[in-house]
Amino acid sequence: MSGNQLYAEAGVKRKSDSKTMLMRGLMIFAIIVGILLLMIGSYFSIVGVILIAGMVFLFPKLNMEYEYVFVDGQIDFDRITGGNRRKTILRIDLEQAEIIAPEGSHALDSYNNNTQLEKKDFSSGDKNVKAYIIIVNKNEKRYRISFEPSEKMLTMMKQKYPRKLNQY
Repeated sequence: MSGNQLYAEAGVKRKSDSKTMLMRGLMIFAIIVGILLLMIGSYFSIVGVILIAGMVFLFPKLNMEYEYVFVDGQIDFDRITGGNRRKTILRIDLEQAEIIAPEGSHALDSYNNNTQLEKKDFSSGDKNVKAYIIIVNKNEKRYRISFEPSEKMLTMMKQKYPRKLNQY
C-alpha cells in the first residue's frame, strides 16, 4: 500500500435480537435432547451424537461481527462469524454512491420510501449508536447500506468525496 492511499477500518459486534435469542434457546434445548438420547442408548445415541454435533457446529455462527475496510474510496463489508470465519459480503466503490448520511438525516428523505432499494444492514443493531446510510448503485442494483463507520473513516470519506458525505 502506497503512502498516499487512504485507509481506515472499523468493526462492530452485532447485537443479539429476539430471533437470535430464540435460536440460542432452541439450540440449547436440542443439545439437552441429544444428551438424553445418548443416555437412552442403542439407535437413539446416533441421533443424539448427530444432534449435539450439529448444534455445536451451528452455535458459534450466531455470534456475528461486521468489519468495514475503507481503502482509497472502496469499502469492503466483511462478516465474521464465531470470532474467526471471515467472508466479504459486499464491496462497493464510493464513486458509485449517491449519498452517505446519518440514519434519520433529512438528506435521506427522498430515499426512505423507495421499495426498489435492496437493504443491507451491517450495523450493530444498537439503537443508541448512530448508523450511517450509503445509497449506492452496483451491478445495476441500488442498495441502501446501514453501517457504523469510525470517525477516521468518516474523515477519509469526506476527504475523498466531500460532496457525497452529508454529516447532518
